[in-house]
Amino acid sequence: MNIFADFQIVVEQAVAALVSEGILPAGLDLSKLTVEPPRDFTHGDISTNAAMVLAKPAGKNPRAVADALLPKLLQHADAAGGSVAGPGFINISIKPTLWQNVLKASLIQQERFGASTLGQGNNVNVEYVSANPTGPLHVGHCRGAVFGDALAALLSFTAHNVTKEYYINDAGAQVDVLAQSAYLRYLEALGENIGDIPAGLYPGDYLKPVGAALANEYGSSLRGPFKWQTIIRDKTIAMMMDMIRDDLATLDIKQEVFFSEKSLQDSGAVTDALKTLEACDLVYVGKLPPPKGEVPPDWEDRDQTLFRATQFGDDTDRPLKKSDGSYTYFASDVAYVKNKIERGFTQLIYILGADHGGYVKRLNAVAKAFAGDKVSVDVKLCQLVKLLRDGEPVKMSKRSGEFITLREVVDEVGADVVRFMMLYRKNEAPLDFDFAKVTEQSKDNPVFYVQYAYARISSVLRNASKGLSGKVDFSLLQDEAEMALIRRVIEFPRQIEAAAKAHEPHRIAFYLYDISSDFHSLWNRGKELPHLRFIVESSADVTLTRLAFLRAIRYCIGNGLRVLGVRPVEEM
Repeated sequence: MNIFADFQIVVEQAVAALVSEGILPAGLDLSKLTVEPPRDFTHGDISTNAAMVLAKPAGKNPRAVADALLPKLLQHADAAGGSVAGPGFINISIKPTLWQNVLKASLIQQERFGASTLGQGNNVNVEYVSANPTGPLHVGHCRGAVFGDALAALLSFTAHNVTKEYYINDAGAQVDVLAQSAYLRYLEALGENIGDIPAGLYPGDYLKPVGAALANEYGSSLRGPFKWQTIIRDKTIAMMMDMIRDDLATLDIKQEVFFSEKSLQDSGAVTDALKTLEACDLVYVGKLPPPKGEVPPDWEDRDQTLFRATQFGDDTDRPLKKSDGSYTYFASDVAYVKNKIERGFTQLIYILGADHGGYVKRLNAVAKAFAGDKVSVDVKLCQLVKLLRDGEPVKMSKRSGEFITLREVVDEVGADVVRFMMLYRKNEAPLDFDFAKVTEQSKDNPVFYVQYAYARISSVLRNASKGLSGKVDFSLLQDEAEMALIRRVIEFPRQIEAAAKAHEPHRIAFYLYDISSDFHSLWNRGKELPHLRFIVESSADVTLTRLAFLRAIRYCIGNGLRVLGVRPVEEM
């Protein structure tokens, strides 16, 4: 029950009425019109910028537009009053019956409170992690994994048909290097002294089980040049992907599709995709200008097979073939986008590392080339994670010897802490993850503060007196701390929809901290003022009402945590 979305319709209807009366011109763009809570609740419950965004295209003063809109809005049955503030913001106060109905709806909808039909069943592909299958996932992968998984859950909660996908980069030179590295471990398992791992190969101990498995299965038959390549490469990739799946499982992440890049090439899909582009005159042979800044030593001033990416908003056209005639990595990306479109997805979301900024425009260009405006692409970049221990950087890993693995972080602090903290910053902002701070029990630790609120509420509901007779009457909630929490509950469906539209699950983490903070404030007021406690022995009606109110708050916190993939805990 999103009352802000409902009032957006009311505002749009009021604008339409002013258009029909000739006060406003037809054809106004309403896309930037917003309806949201005001920053200062003394001004009301709902605020809209309608007059501000419509005044200029209408050729009118914002204040004049606001003065014309306000009477129309006040005709709504749930409007209790309103005013125009500043240069033209319209603030509306709602009748208590409306917020009381929201609380009642939360008790009826329970674990579905906040869910919406926003997505209308549209098919969305969320691709995340997609790390090269060359070793265990590190903490940088962890952030993208959590972000992608939470975004997929958020979209599912808002009626999108979501497929969670992992793209296996198993066709590039890096997998040949991986196979060479595994071959050394195979020889080691056979008893040979391999010495130090040569520079350029993967030195981690995580390849020792691969070598042991190969020795156990094939004995010494894989020794010698060229005999081992295909067998060892395939076996190593399979075991690395099993390890990656196990790593993801520690965060309760399970993707439905693991899509192989090599399968695209082997099936001829890359060739077919390029032929499709050629048929549309989107492929040509030409030269690219040198990159801006320092020119790399391997840059070649030569004719190349290029995709007309600039025709679709990219900064430069993109090479499809290397100098030896083989396909570039981007050519596989082209075929992969085409494959997703053919599978019926209308929204393609990519969760990539911060160093993949160049993919934003090129992936959009490919989708537009194949599907025009019928398919949208959103590339979300996740910035780096800096691991700290008491403020000091943590660099070395016992397992990999090079980086801290995802599993090591989860094993130390737990999946709930990792998931919440990875979402408690916007994905585009760098994240400091201090092992000491994320496990302390204080207000400064967001995940503890939120889970503690849920546990406190659960404790009250478990210990509440049984057999109370009376009725729930939400009009009995009058204290300023209660009203602050009521506003948070009312806002939850709006926050869910806004986060889903923007593809920003961090908004839910922020919301959960805010509603938990408001709850702890009410809890503390009850310690000082007995009449504000949740169980009031002298009034069964007040007690039943506040217990119902606590259930509404708990549904908001619990549902928000579940969207983020964090367990709501009953006791701490």
